[in-house]
Amino acid sequence: MRAQPPSGRGNRLSSAPEAITVSDSAREALLAEISAALGDRLVESHLKPSDDLWLRVRSDAWKSSMRTLRDVLGFQYFSFLSAIDWMPSPYGRGEDDPTEPAPERDSTIRPGYAGGTTRIQVFARVVNPITHAAVTVKVDVEDTQPKLESIHDVYAGANWHERETHEMFGITFDGHPDLRNMYLPMDFEGFPLRKDFPLLARMVKPWPGIVDVEPLPGGDDDEGGNES
Repeated sequence: MRAQPPSGRGNRLSSAPEAITVSDSAREALLAEISAALGDRLVESHLKPSDDLWLRVRSDAWKSSMRTLRDVLGFQYFSFLSAIDWMPSPYGRGEDDPTEPAPERDSTIRPGYAGGTTRIQVFARVVNPITHAAVTVKVDVEDTQPKLESIHDVYAGANWHERETHEMFGITFDGHPDLRNMYLPMDFEGFPLRKDFPLLARMVKPWPGIVDVEPLPGGDDDEGGNES
């Protein structure tokens, strides 16, 4: 007869592990301070313990929110500004095999941490140089004619970042002094970082492409190979 495990040991092995609660009291306190300062301008937030803090603010309060973060909450260092298109690419993925039937694609738009109601969002990263706390702030912009207030006069470093975002995503930053393209000709049509912009080179040969395998010299298929 098989021996039974000592009393209690079997229960410990079969019992489900207890949930581990991770606390981040510093970011929780920071979020409470930000929420009080921004009020109803803060639409949603997401705190990931021991990782980061995301904020989503109203589009009509984008500039005033960034100014409050700088002047009231001490986030004086500007890191970057950009945008993201959450729409899944209608052209599929580069690693899809073009010799196989196209897979069924999920067209659901998932806007990431702190949510969102539009496919395109602008986001910025700012840091408090005294406490080293950092937050990512994002905002919804319209899909058809995306427009947002410029924050170049809040954070001077945002000037070129807004130019690049305008060039690549087609977002207009009201009040920006010079939205000329930095990389593309001014008469270039389309916005390359939008998911519905067709990358023709990848449509002809999807990246990273299908590698054509050729026999190596000296292999079994080599007519000039050595005979035993």
